[in-house]
Amino acid sequence: SAATPNDRYFAFAMTVRDYLVARWLEDQRRQLHQRAKSVCYLSAEYLLGRQLDNNLIASGLSDIASEAMTACGIDVDELRALEVEPGLGNGGLGRLAACFIDSLATLGVPNIGYGIRYDYGIFRQTFQGGQQVEQPDAWLSMGSPWEFPHPEAAQTISFGGHTEKYDDDGVTRSRWVPDWTVQAVPYNYMVPGYRNGRVNTLRLWSAKATNSFDLRVFNSGDYEEAVRAQTFAENISKVLYPEDSTPQGKELRLQQQYFFVAASIADFFEHQLGDDFDLARLPDRVIFQLNDTHPVIGVPEMMRVLIDEKKLEWDDAWAITQQCFAYTCHTLLPEALEVWPVDLLGRLLPRHLEIIYRINEVFLEEVRERFGDDELRIRNMSIIGEFPVRSVRMAYLATVAGAKVNGVAELHSQLLRDKVLPDFNEFYPGKFTNVTNGVTPRRFMCLANPELSTLITDAIGSGWITDLERLRELESYAEDPEFRARFREVKAANKRRLSHVLRERDGFEVSDGHMLDVMVKRLHEYKRQMLKVLHIVTTYESIVSGRVAAADVQPRTFVFGAKAAPGYVMAKQIIHLINAVGSVVNADPRVEGRLKVLFPPNYNVTLAERVIPAAD
Repeated sequence: SAATPNDRYFAFAMTVRDYLVARWLEDQRRQLHQRAKSVCYLSAEYLLGRQLDNNLIASGLSDIASEAMTACGIDVDELRALEVEPGLGNGGLGRLAACFIDSLATLGVPNIGYGIRYDYGIFRQTFQGGQQVEQPDAWLSMGSPWEFPHPEAAQTISFGGHTEKYDDDGVTRSRWVPDWTVQAVPYNYMVPGYRNGRVNTLRLWSAKATNSFDLRVFNSGDYEEAVRAQTFAENISKVLYPEDSTPQGKELRLQQQYFFVAASIADFFEHQLGDDFDLARLPDRVIFQLNDTHPVIGVPEMMRVLIDEKKLEWDDAWAITQQCFAYTCHTLLPEALEVWPVDLLGRLLPRHLEIIYRINEVFLEEVRERFGDDELRIRNMSIIGEFPVRSVRMAYLATVAGAKVNGVAELHSQLLRDKVLPDFNEFYPGKFTNVTNGVTPRRFMCLANPELSTLITDAIGSGWITDLERLRELESYAEDPEFRARFREVKAANKRRLSHVLRERDGFEVSDGHMLDVMVKRLHEYKRQMLKVLHIVTTYESIVSGRVAAADVQPRTFVFGAKAAPGYVMAKQIIHLINAVGSVVNADPRVEGRLKVLFPPNYNVTLAERVIPAAD
């Protein structure tokens, strides 16, 4: 009776966790014994969503757990609502990463997801006067029952300094002499497959100071200086995507990227490979999947490890590296393909810049051998860009180093080959491929839309949960009146559920009978929220001008969900515009009952699980 609601939530979560841990440990032992090839998924984001329900569904314990809690007089829904969503992502990049690691576990593919354990994640969004205001997302303030800290497995990560040549038994080698180091402390999360006994690992790194507290300085009275190193180091894993309009912000972003990929590569070598492992066989043991350009600094880091630490020759190390990386390109916008000024890279990671220059030199020699002295082509393909400042083109580096390069939809992949990287597609026939994005049906159907899942399973069986191609079997029900009636009932129930959530969460009312016209994704000009605003404005204007009778307009509620990067002024102005348009439309009696605009703040996976099933 003295237990708080949070105590009950933790007790419930720990019980589920204990059930999964036994399977997790067994699975990890099996993978180490079998020495099977692993996928190391490197991503700056993981938009996981709440873990409790997902783990219950994956382990097949949902019904048993609900019955047990009910028997104890505990409201399971109240416990679910207490879970704080991990603040580890923002948009489709992070959600894709979370869906991929779920799929890998369900398919039984050995996988370690690597990322950063951000203290405050992206940010908690509120609106003041219709404008976005960013608040810290303190998602760890109450702790998490789902993470396992492993300080004994910390990795030391170096920065700054210089390089020097030295003689190694008659061989001239290079080594990095860094200025400063931080500790990367891993926190493990379980990633269970769907009812198959497999449990993979998500390992997130938290930055800690190598020497966090100077007692001598503290005792002298300089309290701020005594913890300066701790503050400086921990900034690395403080927030997702620190604002980078300043030189300090840019440097912090590069620190973040190198921090987690260097820790991840070191971790794999230390815990997955024996001391006597034949490095020539490394491509048989691992593929590092680069989720966008953020982890691409891992390419020169792998080369540094193989050449400087493992003493391999350049050609051998490069041949291994080119078989151990694959790259997913998420954007077609040239300005969004990440570049790093060589001045910054050379100051923060001097050895890596040397390696990148050498990679580029070797690559351009190959280009010249094939195409001759076509200087325009050589400039266009060089990993080093010269304008507006001398910079490293990370997408080019990933393309040169990757065994495969994929886009995320058929059209996207075609444009990637034909418009964005056409010279590379010509140079590397067969390297470019397509892997169409999707979302896991376990979370977004079984968990988020249980009534629709039941309807489908009643019709075609449960095989679709792990094989979405089976949904084609629903085509025979397209004209079935009973199936269609049940489908409409499911949609209506989902709309009622969303209406309740938005009323309790934001004080919004969703009108009965309205079509829900939904646009939920991160706010960016190329995501085209502006087009939807113009649609709303033109529809509204057609009614109030009398050109269209209100009675002839399908009642429609527009629902937005999006965050804008703190430094992205235009995106924040679009948010302000959407809210301003909503204020006008929602207050005008001439369109009452016909048009409404809702923009619930702080869109996340938990809200998505209610919005998406209700959307028309």
